[in-house]
Amino acid sequence: MKPKRISLPEHELVTQHIQKLEPGLHEVVGYIRDFILKIDASIGEQIKWNNPCFYYTGEMKAFDPKEYKREIVVMNLFKGRIMLVLPSGAKVKDTSGLLQGDYKDGRRTITFADLNDVKSKENHLKKIIQNWLEQVE
Repeated sequence: MKPKRISLPEHELVTQHIQKLEPGLHEVVGYIRDFILKIDASIGEQIKWNNPCFYYTGEMKAFDPKEYKREIVVMNLFKGRIMLVLPSGAKVKDTSGLLQGDYKDGRRTITFADLNDVKSKENHLKKIIQNWLEQVE
C-alpha cells in the first residue's frame, strides 16, 4: 500500500522553497514576497515553474490558460540578481521605467540586484502591481 501524499497549503510550499535558498537570496526573496502579498488581499502565491509566483485570486472572464492572464509576477532567481517576470506586463502603465523589455508575448521584466535595490524601487513596484489589478477583466 502506497503512503498517502500530504499536500501542504500553497503558502507553506512557498515558505519551504524560500527557506532552501542561499541566505542572501533567501532574505531578498522573502522581502519581495511579503511586500507583494501586502499590496492587495486578492493576491495569492504558489510555486510555479519552480519559483515563487503571485497571481490574482478573484473572478475573471474566461480565457485561454496559455495566455497566463491570472499570473501577476513570477520570480526568476539567478546568482547576483532577481528577475520578476510579469507575463502580461505590457498592459501596465509604467512611467517609472521599472518595467523592461519589449517581448511580443506581452511580458515585461524587473531586475533587482539586492535588497537595497528592491527597497529603492518598491513604490514603483507597488504602483505597477496596483495598475495590473485595476485592469483585471
